[in-house]
Amino acid sequence: MITIKFGTDGWRAIIAKEYTTDNVARVANATAAWVKANYENPSVVISYDCRFGGPMFTEVATKVLCEAGVKVLMTDSYCSTPMVSLGVVNHKASLGVVITASHNPPSYNGYKLKADFGGPSIPKHVKEVEDLIPEAATIPTTSLEEYKAKGLLEVVDLEQEYIDSITANFDMDAINKSGLKIAYDAMYGAGQNAMRRLFPDAHLLNCEYNPSFLGQAPEPLAKNTKELAKLIKDQGDIAIGICNDGDADRIGVYDGAGNFVDSHHVLLLLVHYMHKYKGIDGKIVTSFTVSDKVKKMAAHYGLDQETTRVGFKYIGEIMVTPGQDVLVGGEESGGIAVKGHIPERDGIWVGLLLLEAMVKTGKSLRELIDEVYAIVGGFDFNRNDLHLPMEQKLAIVEKCKAGAFKSFGKFNVERVETVDGFKFHLSENEWVMIRPSGTEPVLRVYAEAPNMEGVQDILNTVQDTILV
Repeated sequence: MITIKFGTDGWRAIIAKEYTTDNVARVANATAAWVKANYENPSVVISYDCRFGGPMFTEVATKVLCEAGVKVLMTDSYCSTPMVSLGVVNHKASLGVVITASHNPPSYNGYKLKADFGGPSIPKHVKEVEDLIPEAATIPTTSLEEYKAKGLLEVVDLEQEYIDSITANFDMDAINKSGLKIAYDAMYGAGQNAMRRLFPDAHLLNCEYNPSFLGQAPEPLAKNTKELAKLIKDQGDIAIGICNDGDADRIGVYDGAGNFVDSHHVLLLLVHYMHKYKGIDGKIVTSFTVSDKVKKMAAHYGLDQETTRVGFKYIGEIMVTPGQDVLVGGEESGGIAVKGHIPERDGIWVGLLLLEAMVKTGKSLRELIDEVYAIVGGFDFNRNDLHLPMEQKLAIVEKCKAGAFKSFGKFNVERVETVDGFKFHLSENEWVMIRPSGTEPVLRVYAEAPNMEGVQDILNTVQDTILV
């Protein structure tokens, strides 16, 4: 019996090692107990992404929930995490469950919890479910058809519901008739069918069902999406490239020249477009790893800004707190939510909002970025993921806690922030951050500087310093 712990975004583990049908049944058992204790007529929306065993693990969780007397609304195919979150709201369900490991390597699967408001379950509730996980749980032998006959199971089409919401909120005719050519890389993830339906003329990459992801972790970063960059550069007439992670709640973006546009820039573009061009007000909420340029833009527009710990659940909790009015909430990792939609990261929705900005303003992505730079100044960002032995990883973290790093080579540390990890400010426009991953055996090192040459100099210098 292993101890199951939820990380920054759900429980994740290696398939056939810790992630087994027996352990999924244990988590589903706890989910059933929690939802029955908190709702009079409990119901759960459940689906899965494109990973190995998705339908099987979903069936196990569904059987456990139904056997406990919980009504389950299940899809008969994979779909994105935001589709499940929206489905929870549409069906007035008590909870959502997504069998997904998001951006993790293909050997992983996972289990996400979605609250009745259509976003990540708040940390308090996740901990309550975690505390209810039993040492063992039985997988019922009753068939899904029998649960359907008893009225405990219903099959729903969450992808269609999601597309209906998009067509109700975006002028898809205007976008598709704008002449803007789009490239999309699904990274073999769950956004592929929806994007194919929304943009029938788009250049599509990795939009097939392939649970191996060709061995590549489906994380929408520049280092993982070189094929998309090459396509844009080779074609010469593509206006924007969009890529999503495995469960399509994160986004990566390329401009018309094939340059990667990181999530810091996407956040700034969204605030700029939604406030300046659409006239929408609201607070900006960002995780600790996001650029301080967001604070500068918030001050420019007179908008409130708040920084949270890493994990979208902290942003989501603020978005649904009474009295809070959040315009944009987002993370460095590409998970972004916007006002007017569910309080959930949504890579497809954000991509559509960027397209709308280009269509409505008549400006290219690069021209809009130049408008952002006129406000906050130009900058670049990158991160290194250091795969280290646990002992070495923990030793570096302990050094950070002890204040051992007063400088990194030629870079002197001016001040340190420790909201979640260690952010070392090196100058007014340069910082580096060290933080252990919450879901993988990785130490992440993030850096920002006025240009990419400066970013790489910081990353290389810091790596040389901490790995001695």
